[in-house]
Amino acid sequence: MNFDAATFLREHWQKSPQLIRNPWRAWDNPLTPDELAGLACEPGVESRLVRRTTPRSWDLTDGPLSSADFAEVDGAPWTLLVQAVDHHVPAVAALLEPFRFIPNWRIDDVMVSYASDGGGVGPHFDQYDVFLVQGLGRRRWQVGPCCDERTPLLPHDRLRLLADFQPTQEWVLEPGDILYLPPGFAHDGVAVGEDCMTYSIGFRAPSRAELVSGWADHVIDLLDDDDRYSDPDLTPAAHPGEIAPETLDKLHHMVTEALANRDSFARWVGAFVTAPKSDLIDWSPDEMVTPQAIAGELAAGGMLERNPASRFALVRSGPEKLTLFVDGNARECGGTVALFAEQLCDHASLSVDPAWAGSPETVSLICDLANCGSVAITSDD
Repeated sequence: MNFDAATFLREHWQKSPQLIRNPWRAWDNPLTPDELAGLACEPGVESRLVRRTTPRSWDLTDGPLSSADFAEVDGAPWTLLVQAVDHHVPAVAALLEPFRFIPNWRIDDVMVSYASDGGGVGPHFDQYDVFLVQGLGRRRWQVGPCCDERTPLLPHDRLRLLADFQPTQEWVLEPGDILYLPPGFAHDGVAVGEDCMTYSIGFRAPSRAELVSGWADHVIDLLDDDDRYSDPDLTPAAHPGEIAPETLDKLHHMVTEALANRDSFARWVGAFVTAPKSDLIDWSPDEMVTPQAIAGELAAGGMLERNPASRFALVRSGPEKLTLFVDGNARECGGTVALFAEQLCDHASLSVDPAWAGSPETVSLICDLANCGSVAITSDD
């Protein structure tokens, strides 16, 4: 992709919207509308059908959908949205590769939408970064100012639509064009003509509340209930109703000390950000594979593929030492295994190096991940 990542990060990332006119060497839409509709009808695939019933009113139907749902649109502009399509379609997952200049742990998923002429989901704002890649047809995007929790919304039980959307920028995207939007910016996308498909590549960011709540809950689970405040050096209180400053200092230290262990926090964060979004794509084998079988497959070459629904990340703990996190589980790696784990985190698929078969530690790690359904070795045949 012909795109200057460093300039983009410096000038636009989490700062301002940017329109990127078709930067692909040759844009090729990776999914047909019929394939998307088929996914929307499958159990376990998150999908929604949104109809615009009036200029300021929208109706929402949750999936799995049926042919009857599509037949009932009654000529009203409509939009089909299917979440996490990258977990199901390798060609859609490949759209993530040009964006890996952003750390993998920030990736959420690729949502794909199809809209009839005039279809859209209404003016709204999101709490994540998104690259909106136009796949088929044309879509008019209008972008407004930043919003927050105080921004007025239309009354709707399930759609968070803006009550007063005032666009300040407008573009019509053609196939291959990309619009980047930082978190909080108001926006509204409306299909211009039929067969409008858009790929929304979203990047999540945990809120402070999620981090504090999750980390505190984790620490609480590890604390001993007998570890209590004590004051063996207590002296007579001049004012019994006062919580003395030295008492506040001691209580505050009890809390902050328990939460301040950075190594433990790093281990918790690795598990937190790699917790799987869905366990519906199960690559675990019917029968447990053995290290001997894995060594044989490695020696034969092929590709090592990550389960597209699995999340991988690592935290370094020293020279040639790291902790590998896969789907919320931690594995300690050192030496050549750490180098392998680093490659595995960086790439969704790897050409198998037959030399891996000569490392019992690497074989053991791959075997463990294969039995958990996180990776698979595929043949070149």
